[in-house]
Amino acid sequence: MNASGTGGPSELTPRLSMRGIVKRFPGTLANDHAELTVLPGETHCLLGENGAGKSTLMKILAGSLQPDEGEIRLDGEPVRLTSPQAGMAAGISVIYQELDLVPDLTVAQNLLLGRAPARGPVIRRGRRAELAREAIDRVGGDFPVNAVVRELPIAAQQLTAIARALTTQARVIVMDEPSATLGENDLRKVFDVIRSLTAEGRSVIYISHRMDEVMEIGDRATVMRDGRSVSVHDLARATPDELVAAMIGESRELVRPTDRPRPEGPALLEIRRVHRPGLIDVRDIEVRPGEVAGLAGLGGAGRTTLLSALFGDTGASVSVRLDGAEPRLSSPAAAVRAGFALVPENRKEQGLMPGLSVARNAAVTALGRPPWLAPHTTGRRRATPALSGLGVKYSSPDQPVGKLSGGNQQKVVLAKWIAKGGLRVLLLDEPTRGLDVGAKADLYRQVRHLADQGVAVLLASSELNELTANADRVWVLHEGRNVACYDPRTTDEATIAHTVITGETPATKAAS
Repeated sequence: MNASGTGGPSELTPRLSMRGIVKRFPGTLANDHAELTVLPGETHCLLGENGAGKSTLMKILAGSLQPDEGEIRLDGEPVRLTSPQAGMAAGISVIYQELDLVPDLTVAQNLLLGRAPARGPVIRRGRRAELAREAIDRVGGDFPVNAVVRELPIAAQQLTAIARALTTQARVIVMDEPSATLGENDLRKVFDVIRSLTAEGRSVIYISHRMDEVMEIGDRATVMRDGRSVSVHDLARATPDELVAAMIGESRELVRPTDRPRPEGPALLEIRRVHRPGLIDVRDIEVRPGEVAGLAGLGGAGRTTLLSALFGDTGASVSVRLDGAEPRLSSPAAAVRAGFALVPENRKEQGLMPGLSVARNAAVTALGRPPWLAPHTTGRRRATPALSGLGVKYSSPDQPVGKLSGGNQQKVVLAKWIAKGGLRVLLLDEPTRGLDVGAKADLYRQVRHLADQGVAVLLASSELNELTANADRVWVLHEGRNVACYDPRTTDEATIAHTVITGETPATKAAS
């Protein structure tokens, strides 16, 4: 690890030391001898692009995943964190970006779940409410502790999750992108809480892609890239540009441009505006027939929200033109009628019915009724051409789709839209997540084949190299807005990555 500085008294025994952490998944080395050292009373920022290995490392720290190799020490003592319960018992509290609160319980019940004050078997509700109120007040919350969590705004839910960490007396508190759902005032409150926690000697690991936050609240930062810890920075002496360069890597090669002829002519899809207050405000994106338009952005940048809105599945206001007309995309059914198709990020929960057969899954949109009500022969007849065209490998059309490989499952999701016919706009959200290299290449060949038939494709991916290799243009979303559009034939990947992380284009950076 290259150290560009050290922060804090070096003679302190580290509060947390993670050494040589290795975690393998099928086809992926998520952590490659990663290291992280956090001192008592320190706010330590963990930085890296999507897929750098940050989340895996924190899940290992929380006890949710077990490392294949490596050692974890807390205050100098080796620990084995074999479960989330073991992590909490050791003094680790993780506040995930995707909150793990129990939505049907109250704020007070969530804060002291499993730890409520009791007299014998009877919970002391009044005392629980007092303790909850103290924790919520500390994070600056002004909502009642007897409110049901699912009825609260998302910012209040985030503050509840932070308050819960305060009630555990944790030694290490991990905050994963806390500002993604917080306004400026709430973020100020959270920063005050962080400063009070570190003043007590507790340690905070702060994960964020926002350089201004990192520079304001952090003492030191560890940068991860490709599963490795590549550098440690003293934030009092570092610059945002240094951090971004470390995240991107100096050896980033120029992009390999797509060799498809660039589609010309008028746009098929014109996204005039997609707006949901506090989440997304995207304007003036056009996609021509046959064009693959990439959507790049960090987690929380708005890519999934944009695609879901175009598919009629969020509370966003949507103004689009499709081949000159103005469809009302008020529901997924309306979007399908207009010729839109969505391949969602979570194929197993949102794209497939794992217990049903390959044929029934592939024919579901074409049948016009619940697939279990249609005759087997009808489903097979409608599904077989699409499955064959995509090269789906299965033993029988009656085989449960959940038994297929990930790549073949993803092809079945795509097949159900091809089997229906009338496809005009294909929305792809992280379509290659969890696929091996061969399956990725096969899927993109099928996507390009659809584009060659005149389909307009919007492709969202965290893998920037996949976008630059397969998209005709790459739109960058940052904090809910589209901030730039690049031609991967003429723009190097490092420039696009810099905009993805900072929201700045070369022009805006020069002007500042």
